[in-house]
Amino acid sequence: MTAASLTQDVPERPSAVTPALRRRSAAARRARYSTIKIWLGSLSAGVVMLPVVLARVLPLPDPIVGRLAESSLPPLSPGHLLGTDPNGRDLLSRILYGGQTSLLIGLLAIVVSGLVGIVAGATAGYFGGWVDTIVSRLLEAQMSLPLLLMLLLVVALFGPSIPVITLVIAFAQWPEPARITRALVLVEREKPYVAAARVLGLHRVAIIAKHVIPNIVQQALVVVLLLLAQAVLLESALSFLGAGVQRPYPTWGGIISDGRELFVTGKWWLVTIPGVVIALLVIGVNLLGDGLRDRVRRTKGADV
Repeated sequence: MTAASLTQDVPERPSAVTPALRRRSAAARRARYSTIKIWLGSLSAGVVMLPVVLARVLPLPDPIVGRLAESSLPPLSPGHLLGTDPNGRDLLSRILYGGQTSLLIGLLAIVVSGLVGIVAGATAGYFGGWVDTIVSRLLEAQMSLPLLLMLLLVVALFGPSIPVITLVIAFAQWPEPARITRALVLVEREKPYVAAARVLGLHRVAIIAKHVIPNIVQQALVVVLLLLAQAVLLESALSFLGAGVQRPYPTWGGIISDGRELFVTGKWWLVTIPGVVIALLVIGVNLLGDGLRDRVRRTKGADV
């Protein structure tokens, strides 16, 4: 009797791990939660970002010039879905056009801070020694400073223009991607493929750029995405305090600042609606980034 016939005669035992058990497992729950967070985050952020991107295409009134005859109209007024401000300017138009300014500054800031943070963190993690010491001390010094006071001081010195505000926010945010990149590279540099690249004689810069960074860039970019919410909040805070983009150009923080004194007189929409828009964007970006982070971690764990 051959081995093949013996194998065929043995009845196949059913697996103890059923599809129902797999669906109830912790890994399956985490996968479902991450998917739910990604969908909810995309929906919440998309509700805000899509109209903001299409603001110049939509038939909206001028966000800067208003009509005093239509001053302080409440929401759902004819021709003004979200009402108007005391100068008769359409609030929906100002929110969407102001969102373009706030999101532009936020996106530019995370691009700059992401590039600086990833390069600095990868360099410190791979080379170690005095390079790591310098970068680590810079990180500690940066994170020990009072953030908002530092931003206000720099803007006061150089003026509240979009390039200055963008660079100031980027300077405030680069430590976070630098820290996570450094930690990831410290693990990555000990792996066999890095040792093989060294044996082949590749330059250390080439190893970092072509091999190490591509393997950790997904996790670092998720952290950079999460910084978008913080960048928008920082820009709104600066505009609220009068250190952001100057009037008459609208920004979310500036719209809230203009309406804060009228809030107590019953004109709640001037503060509440822009605040809700900012909250939707921040919650959406955080949920989306958190869900993507869980998915990346799960993918990395499966690869290992």
